[in-house]
Order: sequence, then structure tokens, then C-alpha cells
Amino acid sequence: MKKICIAILLNTLFFNFSHGQSYQTVKGTVTEKNSGTPVPYATVMLLNITPVIGATTDTAGRFSLPNVPVGRHNIEVRCLGYETVTVKEILVSSSKEIILDIRLQETLMELGEITVKPSINKTQPLNSMAIAGGRMLSVEEASRYAGGMDDPARLVSSFAGVTANVGNNGIAIRGNAPKFLQWRMEDVEIPNPNHFADVTSFGGGGLTALSSLVLGNSDFFTGAFPAEYNNALSGVFDMYLRNGNNTRHEHTAQISFLGIEAASEGPFTKGYDGSYLFNYRYSTLALLSPLQPEDADGTDYQDLSFKLFFPTRKAGIFSAWGMGLIDHSGTIAEKDKSKWQYEQDMENQDVKQYAGALGVNHKINIDKTSFLKTTIALTVSGLDMHTERMNEHVLLVPKNVIKNTNWNFVLSSAFQKRYSEHHTNKTGFRITGLKYDMFMQDAQKTRGELQTLTDESGFSSLLTAYSSSTFRFTNQWSVNVGINAQYFTLNGNYTIEPRVSLKCQFMPNQAYSLAYGMHSRLEMLNYYFTEKEGEKINKDLDFTKAHHLSLGYDWNIGENKHLKIEPYIQYLYDVPVLPDSTYSFINLQGNDDWFLSERLINTGKGLNYGIDITFEKYMSRRDYYMITASIFNSRYKTTRGEWYNTRYNRNFALNLLAGKEWMLGENNQNILGINARATFQGGDRYSPINEIVSLKQQDAIHDESKPYSKKLAPVLLGHLTISYKINKKKVSHEVAAKVLNITGYKDYYGHRYNYITRQVEAEREANIIPNISYKIEF
Repeated sequence: MKKICIAILLNTLFFNFSHGQSYQTVKGTVTEKNSGTPVPYATVMLLNITPVIGATTDTAGRFSLPNVPVGRHNIEVRCLGYETVTVKEILVSSSKEIILDIRLQETLMELGEITVKPSINKTQPLNSMAIAGGRMLSVEEASRYAGGMDDPARLVSSFAGVTANVGNNGIAIRGNAPKFLQWRMEDVEIPNPNHFADVTSFGGGGLTALSSLVLGNSDFFTGAFPAEYNNALSGVFDMYLRNGNNTRHEHTAQISFLGIEAASEGPFTKGYDGSYLFNYRYSTLALLSPLQPEDADGTDYQDLSFKLFFPTRKAGIFSAWGMGLIDHSGTIAEKDKSKWQYEQDMENQDVKQYAGALGVNHKINIDKTSFLKTTIALTVSGLDMHTERMNEHVLLVPKNVIKNTNWNFVLSSAFQKRYSEHHTNKTGFRITGLKYDMFMQDAQKTRGELQTLTDESGFSSLLTAYSSSTFRFTNQWSVNVGINAQYFTLNGNYTIEPRVSLKCQFMPNQAYSLAYGMHSRLEMLNYYFTEKEGEKINKDLDFTKAHHLSLGYDWNIGENKHLKIEPYIQYLYDVPVLPDSTYSFINLQGNDDWFLSERLINTGKGLNYGIDITFEKYMSRRDYYMITASIFNSRYKTTRGEWYNTRYNRNFALNLLAGKEWMLGENNQNILGINARATFQGGDRYSPINEIVSLKQQDAIHDESKPYSKKLAPVLLGHLTISYKINKKKVSHEVAAKVLNITGYKDYYGHRYNYITRQVEAEREANIIPNISYKIEF
């Protein structure tokens, strides 16, 4: 009987539906880019389809296109007085309605102007105040690009100016450390949203805690970003959660080698425009342990994210959102002394991490030209790590302890107004209350006797105010001018940061841009409370600061190709360094960097310069490709007065992404997709090994007088994704095989001492991550 029920269920899921052509509804809203007000009577039309499918927006800017065939489509939006916009690469499936948020830019009326040029929104940031230095990241790209693994951090590593490894998804932008990037969600800076964050790589982790099932389109900035962004040096990942479908309930379930995932969305009640959306994942790496580093089977994690959307008629729009993650990993010491090969074989380690963010947004249109948006949020991040080491008597003795919890209380508000067709201003403030409870001990030097480095609980604040204005003198010339100010109440340090960018659309399909910005970032709070002989020796640490200047050239080659060339230079200063050494926070990575116990001074320098090139063919005729190239140099200087290579100075990176889709099945409604990515980039840098001292101390001791002067061979990475999607009536099934590091490249984790061979050797691991998944949407 049980087998019969299973057979009936499978028949219902896969076969008991109409075999005719499947259709879906595409709907959304059209708003004015600067004021956020609805645009009524705009024409929305599917391109290259017969018979024509189109609609006109109502007074609330809403539209609906029913009976759209499954597959990929481009949509064009036109309205008198606005620039025409083409929304490309919309993937329509039979299981879920497509919901779009389309923003139109007002056209400045000029004497003799008769040409209406379409604007392809794919290359433009969502932020209306950003005219240079950023790019929109679509959630569809995150789920499609090979090597992305539905992970936005891994996806952007294919962009020009970004380098990364397989073993962690830390984003190194233009030679900067991953910790210089700001993660931001719904207008709030959030803790690093990655599982196992900040352990092996500050600013990075293993896998994202944010699913592509809940993320909306987001912005990714790589320098000289607008004035509203503070506390960031290298870039900003500005993410948003999408709203759920407010007309029908839709669900997703997925099972894969990495775990299980479930998502649901829909309206609260019939006739109300409000909606809910949530996603939950639970995973264990036990299934992949034969392909992963040792003890991966002791690693598990889970995460949850959600958004609740509450529009009202007169009081504006309210939304509640949140995300959270819980991680656990550990290692167990080998009790047989004869099997000790590396130091980690002698160690017990237990790591528990958690992070989360919870917020409420309110947005209200004051009039047809302005809106006010306010956010109240609470974020938390915590790390509980205990490490013990076997001594020569095979007895466990303490090695280190970390028990850190950080709470941030955030109040953010911004008023944006379009004063005229030429001038839009956004002015706001952000108050971040920093509550901390930190306890750190280390016994690395004493081999068993723990020394307290930090033991502090308290509250401080980071206060920010900004104002930014965009001026459109003509349809060709735009300028953004802004200023950002920050004040850190812990020690009274502050910054005043000017920002300016200029864009010249000198031809309908070509533009130049110039952007300058001063940026700064606080260090991790534990460093401000480092104790030595009862004194907090680093409490007066200043912001690390940088000047960033970039040029840009954009060329839309026809309808489906785009070329972008961006040379840049970044000068960093007030970087924390150790006096009379080559140690700089520019190279801060993780692991032992947690346990720094020396006095720091803000006299370090840094210099990054290079050129980023992107040539992209958008999805058309069911194929796409993107080629990115970066040539750069990343250097730093300490009190010794010499310039050295930074840890992240790979010098070059080349990426090639390509994909092809085929419409298969009786009515060409199923989609077979193959996507591939190849990366060729400079090798990891490291400091030379002092062989004599290393053998004497039985540890990997580097010659820090020549920091990062050694370089491994260049890296060749390959990633592959193959997927097949079956579209039935109101349900779709997708089977996918995604493989990271199909070339088997061995990530570099540093050097270590081998107790058996009595040699120092590089620690290398080939992190090959295959993920076979099945997903059903209904």
C-alpha cells in the first residue's frame, strides 16, 4: 500500500498535468526613480513576441501581463516625459508569478531633441543617487552564474576588480582586505552574513546565509560610492529583501547535498496588498566530508530570513524583516602521539557562532516629489570558541578562548526630494548604538597559561549624518555632490568625508564618468579594548581612511553588449600598524590575528591602483557571456618607511563566464541550461619562511622583514552548472548539478610545521564542492 501511495504522489507531481504550453503572469509597479511616486499611464510591453502582449499602468503605477509564455523575455517601458527602459533577461516559469519593480528617469526637455533612447537598467545601480562606481546585481544572476552557488558573495567574485578563493567567500576588492567591505541590508549595516564568518577570513566565511529565494535586486559598489554610505573602505554590498507575492500563495522546497531548504510567500488576506515571505535552510556537510578538509563532518549550520510587507492607504508602507544564522564546527585531538603530523592534530576546538538582524521600515510619500524613509533595527553577532592543545604528556591544556557578543541598535532616517527636474537631494542620519560583551584569552606563547587580552562590557555609539544632491543639467550631464560625517563616542574621533561624481552621456550609447570619495571604517571593537598590564592600550585608535578616485567609460554596443573600462587609484592612510615592524591592519585576515596584544598606532599607509575591464553580452537568443579583466597593484607602508606588497596583491585577475539555454519538451516549455566559469588570477602571497628558527621552534616562522615577497603560482579555477527545469501547469521541477573548483585547485591556508618530516610546508586543500539538487516550485 505504501508503494502505491508513493507512485500516485510521483505521478501527481510530474505527469498529471496538461502537456500544453505553460503560461505565467508578469506584474509589477512603475515608479519615478528619484521621488518613488507611481507613474500612471506608462506602456509596458513584451518585446519580440507575437501576438503583442502589453499593458498600461493604473494610477498606482501597477501593471499586469497575463498569459506570458515560459522562457526568457525582455520588457520595454515607455511613458511621455521619461526615458524608455528595457528590462532584460526575465526568466518566466510556470510555477511562480514574476513581480517587477521598474523605475523611470525623468527626461529633461531640450529644444530640438527628438531621439528617444532606451536605457538598459541592468548596468545601473538601484540607488537613484549613484551615478558612478556601482552595478545592480540581479537575483536571477545569483542563481544562474556558475560558481555562484546561489551565493551573492561568490557571484560578485566574477566581477572586475574582485578576487576570492574557493575555501571562503571573502570579497577582496581592488587589493583591499575583505574586512573593508560593508554588508548592508534594508538601509542598515549588518554583521557578516556568512556561515563561519570571520574565523579563517575577516569579512568572509564559508557559504552565505542569504538565499536567492528571498533576496531582491541589490547594488554592489567598488569605490567612490555616494554620501549615504558610511563605515566602508573598499566597497558596499547593498542588499534588499524582495516583497512576497500579494495575490497568490507560492512555495519552494529544495533538497541537495548541502542540505534542505523551504520557502513560502503569499498574501495575508484576499484583497489586501500586504504579503509575507520567508526562507529556512538546514544543512550539514557530512555528505561531502570525503571531498572536504578533515572534520568537515562535524560542521553544520542553519539560517532563516523573512520579510513582511504592510502597505496602508494613508500612513505609508511598513515592512518587517529579518535574518539569522547559527553555526557549529569542531575538531577532536588525536590521542595517539605517533600520529601527530601537524599542530591541528593535537587540538580540540569547538566553535559556535550566531548572527542576526531584525528591523522595521517605514516609507511615506510626503507629496508627489518627496518621501521619508525610517528604519529601526537590531543586529547581533556572537562567537564562542574554545581551543585546547595536547602537551608532550598527551594532556589537554588551554590554547585560547573567545566569547564575544556585539549588539547594534540602529535608528536611520532619510528624506529624499526632487526639487525640480534638475535637482534631487537626499539627507539623513544614522545612530548606531554599540553594545559589547567581549572576553578573549590566549596561551600561544606560554603553552598552557591563559593570558587575558580583552575583558570588557559596555556601550558606545557611532553617529552619522549625510546629505547628497544630484544635479541633471541636461540629459547628457549629471553631477552628484555629497558629504558624510561620522563621530565615534568611545574615543571622540570623527571624520568629515566629501563625495563627488560626474557623468557625461556624450553620445546616446556612450558615457564618461569621474568619481572621488573619502571613506573610512572602524576596526573590530575587540581591538579597542586590548589590555596590557591593566591598561587599554588601543582605545584611541582612529578610523582607517582612504581617498578613492576612479574614471569610467561605458559603451552600450547595440542592444545586448556592454563595455566598461574603469581605471582607479586609492590612497589609504591612518592605518593601524605596530611600531617599528612590517605589521599592518591592511593585511589583517583571521586566525591568529584575533589575539593581537600589542599597541597600535595610526601611521600606516596603503596604495591601490589599476584598471578594471568588463565586456558583457546580455542573455539574448538564449546565450550570454561576460569577460572581466583586472590589472592592479596593492602596496602598503609602515613606520619603517618602505613600501611592501599587501597580502591581497594578486596583480591580475581574468574571468570568463558563459551560458546557454535550450527550450525543450513537446511545447518548448522546459529549459536546459549549461553555465561555466573560468578564473585565472595571480597566486597567493606569503612571507618567506625562516627555516633555521622554524626548525628550532617547531613552528612556521616567517621572515617578516620581507613581508609577502613570495608568491604562489597563478590560480586556475573552473566552475560548472548544469540544470534542467520542467515547467508544468502551476508547478515546476528543477534538477541541477553545480560543481565548484572542477579544476581541483588547492587553496592556500598558510604554512605549517610537519612533526613527522620535520619540515615547514604549505597547507593546501582542494575544496571541490559538488552540489546536486532537486527543487520544486508550486
